[in-house]
Amino acid sequence: MNSVVAELVHSGLESDEALFQFEDNALLQRQKQQESNARSYPRRIPLALKRARGIHVEDVEGRVFIDCLAGAGTLALGHNHPVVIEAIRQVLDDELPLHTLDLTTPVKDRFVQDLYAILPETFARQAKIQFCGPTGTDAVEAALKLVRIATGRSTVLAFSGGYHGMSQGALGLMGNLKAKTPLGALVSQGVQFLPFPYDYRCPFGIGGEEGVRTNLRYLENLLNDPESGVQPPAAVIVEAVQGEGGMIPAANEWLRELRDITAKAGIPLILDEIQSGFGRTGRMFAFEHAGIVPDVLVLSKAIGGSLPLAVMLYHEELDKWQPGAHAGTFRGNQMAMAAGSAVMRYIDGENLAQHAANMGELLMTRLREHQQDHPQLGEVRGRGLMIGVEIIDPSGPTDALGRGPHDGVLASLIQRECLKRGLIIELGGRYGSVVRFLPPLIINREQVEQVARIFGKALLAALAA
Repeated sequence: MNSVVAELVHSGLESDEALFQFEDNALLQRQKQQESNARSYPRRIPLALKRARGIHVEDVEGRVFIDCLAGAGTLALGHNHPVVIEAIRQVLDDELPLHTLDLTTPVKDRFVQDLYAILPETFARQAKIQFCGPTGTDAVEAALKLVRIATGRSTVLAFSGGYHGMSQGALGLMGNLKAKTPLGALVSQGVQFLPFPYDYRCPFGIGGEEGVRTNLRYLENLLNDPESGVQPPAAVIVEAVQGEGGMIPAANEWLRELRDITAKAGIPLILDEIQSGFGRTGRMFAFEHAGIVPDVLVLSKAIGGSLPLAVMLYHEELDKWQPGAHAGTFRGNQMAMAAGSAVMRYIDGENLAQHAANMGELLMTRLREHQQDHPQLGEVRGRGLMIGVEIIDPSGPTDALGRGPHDGVLASLIQRECLKRGLIIELGGRYGSVVRFLPPLIINREQVEQVARIFGKALLAALAA
């Protein structure tokens, strides 16, 4: 694959002469016939993949693509990174048990110590860890159980635009209505939604620092007003950067005040870092930008080094539940723990968080250069290598801040044109109008420049369609 990648990179993967056309092959046809109607990514990214290395994937037709989806942020070091492969191979060579429920092993102990070593010290020294079923949504379910048992309360405060998973309890915390409405009443009730500080489309029609202050005043009033109609909550759950919701970073000031308000009210604060953790935003964890310490931290995706794994960490004072209160058969995946340890040590040792900050700044700079000539790029935003471009219709009716309406149709066309030119990206946000970039943290300067060039050519093609 290396020779194929080199040939495409140096011949101009993004050139008009290298446009890829997509026809259903036998694998895609069988997938369409046999897999559930709930399948999602294959509808927008009709690829049957054969091999992968680094930031590139190759399909069964021999076409090579730059992967800026990276398992929705799971592949922090890209595909088949040598340190990950070596860690997995060592587990197999040593004939270690592959599955141990929640029994401990040297591999598990090393994983826990490596994880505690990269946590903020003030959090780590009072933290307990719970291994969950191997998905982020199960870690969220565990967090909901934990805080409700510890506080004796049931209401949870969540935020518009939030995404915390697709199980029924986590789904109750989701801002997007599309996945929830067909279900009617959800198993998890008692969720109160609050406005997220989405600066570009401030829910209060203000924006900027005053929009942040207004948001915080609203929250503080809701918690302190005996006539608010909202019962004292068991927790507040938030993403420091909303991922699926459109790559929206919360202002650091807002996060600090949110932490202060919840601490004064005795309300546990849950930080969902399932997508934003492990160096992606330019710090090991996104909440570190604001200098805060949560009560509960949920982690998955990159934590398993490309293999399924999820954990929850929390302040020891919340450890009120009984043995067996949260269990799961596949919480003892030794290969995932070994791979996760390798990834954590590599990210920390190679200072990949700072590299992600640098590469993210470069990519956003290039995207903003495109924005200067194309008002359809309403906002370029993000932190580190967690970047979104909100696509708008500049000729449509504007909102209170003068922003044009979301244009999910154009965003979809851009995604398709990027794929034709060898770039895999995903959409998110309201109406699917945000083009999302989640490349592996190992992406280099030359590759960032190439991603930006492909995006620019795809944008021109989409506008001409």
